[in-house]
Amino acid sequence: MHILLAVSGGIAAYKSAELVRLLRKKGAAVRVVMTRSAMQFVSPLTFQALSGNPVHTELLDADAENAMGHISLARWADRIIIAPATADTIAKLSHGLADDLLTTIYLAATCPVYVAPAMNQAMWHKPVTQENINRLIAHGVTTIGPGQGDQACGETGYGRMSEPAEICERLLGRPSEQCLRNRKVLISAGPTREPLDPVRYITNRSSGKMGYALARAALKAGARVTLVSGPVALAPPVNVDVINVETAAQMHEAVISRAEAHDIYIGAAAVADYTPAEVQPEKIKKQDEQVTILLQKTRDILAEVAQLPNRPFTVGFAAETHELETYALGKLTGKNLDLIAANWVGRDQGGFDSEQNALRVFWPTGRQTLAMTDKSHLAEQLISLIAKRCDEKNTA
Repeated sequence: MHILLAVSGGIAAYKSAELVRLLRKKGAAVRVVMTRSAMQFVSPLTFQALSGNPVHTELLDADAENAMGHISLARWADRIIIAPATADTIAKLSHGLADDLLTTIYLAATCPVYVAPAMNQAMWHKPVTQENINRLIAHGVTTIGPGQGDQACGETGYGRMSEPAEICERLLGRPSEQCLRNRKVLISAGPTREPLDPVRYITNRSSGKMGYALARAALKAGARVTLVSGPVALAPPVNVDVINVETAAQMHEAVISRAEAHDIYIGAAAVADYTPAEVQPEKIKKQDEQVTILLQKTRDILAEVAQLPNRPFTVGFAAETHELETYALGKLTGKNLDLIAANWVGRDQGGFDSEQNALRVFWPTGRQTLAMTDKSHLAEQLISLIAKRCDEKNTA
């Protein structure tokens, strides 16, 4: 396999040298591209010695054949990994800028592209950085990490570049099989908003990131994907049919009207359990010390899908603050689901609005734990498991 490693300018560049060594040890052919700032951290000679190939640093190289080095490198690569991917590099890639060799190679690439972000924890959590990452993901880029821990600046948090061994495994691991080829998958994601008046609503903290990651993973696995999305601040996945809704009633209609035409339904949305019984036509004024709002139960989308005459393979999610296994198994049997994925919320790691998560997955005859990892990788693992369980049910 041909791996093109692009190194941008961060202190984590020292890890990239170890990544080259591991990739070569696994039999991969490696070529390295470095930005000018990357060369301030690690010498090109280091990467040349480890890779066995000259290091590429200049966009306009008169010695390159036809002076089209970015094209030839992009065509040579089976996979491109940008590690470390700094906040600046991620911003450039997400906006299609091409002012150096690394960014032009990205635009010219037709192979899978991976980024391993590395930056200060505050920079990672900055909304604009998250917008840039989500834009890249929507364009088909796969993220690896970042991890959590001590940083070179002395702070602690998410932003550490993933370890070289993990990156190597993700790059050279078995290629994702088309386990959902010719299958139609319906996914619901994000929160719902239940209006109180023209300016206020009841909602929850769901970001929609897991559902969107599942949509991209299902597409990668060969499925035709329809995504019913509540209001989120995420770029729509490329090549996915996105249906935007706002309320629980709208999500119910969108899902139920489409469910029987799909092979698999994954209910990853955080649908409101209750909605105001009456929506005020005008803004509610602050007058009384206490106000009572009458709520009525919303329809259970997941349970209704599971009861359809021509039901799809039905997968639910359970986000719990306590007694996770008890509640997850209760939903699995009570709603007649084929599989349920449960995760903790309200804790320091994973859950709502996080880039990482862990799942405990249950089905009628078994269970499996998926360890804490970035949501894109977790989604691929879950999609593979869903495909396997679905095949077993269809052949039983």
